[in-house]
Amino acid sequence: MRAIITTKYGSPDVIDLREVKNPIPNDDQVLVKIYAASLNYGNLVLLKGKPFLARFAFGLSKPKYIIPGGDISGRIESVGKNVKHFKPGDEVFGDLSGCGWGGFAEYVTVSEHSLVLKPSNISFAEAAAVPMAATTALQSLRDKGKIKSGQKVLINGASGGVGTFAVQIAKSFGAEVTGVCSTRNLDIVKSIGADNVIDYTTEDFTKNTENYDLILAVNGYHPISAYKRSLSPNGNYVMVGGSGVQLTQAMILGPLLSMTGSKKLGSFLQRPNQNDLIFIKDLLEVGKIKPVIDRYYKLSEVPNAFRYFEEGHTQGKIVITM
Repeated sequence: MRAIITTKYGSPDVIDLREVKNPIPNDDQVLVKIYAASLNYGNLVLLKGKPFLARFAFGLSKPKYIIPGGDISGRIESVGKNVKHFKPGDEVFGDLSGCGWGGFAEYVTVSEHSLVLKPSNISFAEAAAVPMAATTALQSLRDKGKIKSGQKVLINGASGGVGTFAVQIAKSFGAEVTGVCSTRNLDIVKSIGADNVIDYTTEDFTKNTENYDLILAVNGYHPISAYKRSLSPNGNYVMVGGSGVQLTQAMILGPLLSMTGSKKLGSFLQRPNQNDLIFIKDLLEVGKIKPVIDRYYKLSEVPNAFRYFEEGHTQGKIVITM
């Protein structure tokens, strides 16, 4: 099979497309023929080995997982004898980041617990755009942010992969959603259901008089003190992406600031979870969420996909088609 191989950390120039042996599933795995995959921030961390702390999970001197790629969709080719929930021919999608990655290839072996059945009303390409970003949005809003119906929720970075799902998932919980993005993304954020949209190039939401019950920081930068000022009493600020300074503030200052009042501030890291992916699948099936896809690249064009992703202006997701 063809696969993307990375044997050292670096720029997209270190990426190599090779012919390698097809994987063989063990008794607890399924073999998936991959039809599409997608890029997430975790893929960039795995490519570059930055921030350095990530290397304790991905390999100190070189990548532990030489075939990158977490989000996939495809069709099951064969199953191990202990597999209970899938059969050959099933159309599936899932997140491989918790079980060895390997999504930028034509085939992969994976635990059945990392997959769910693909909704019939979306394509393989659309399904591949979903798992990590949608799960991050769901977990950060529901589990960390404690979202409730009727709350005022602000999504800073509403036009990216996580942000576009966060807007839609927050709406599905009955929230009034404000999306923050650049001028060129205003129409996209409006089209996915945001009640209000703020153009950060002309307005700083932290300096107006509006307060929010929940702020999800997906991209951009504001001091954590500014986020705190924009929270309602008993409000929550959850940082899931942005600059390194913003991450440091959320991890170190967030818990300290949370001790001095009723407002809660902190960071969140997504964890692959099959039950959450089933929850997301249900939202997809009833049309409450839909993936926003910016560009498609072939497997041979993965280096160019990374270069575009690095620019930081992606509208929704980047999909790799096999």
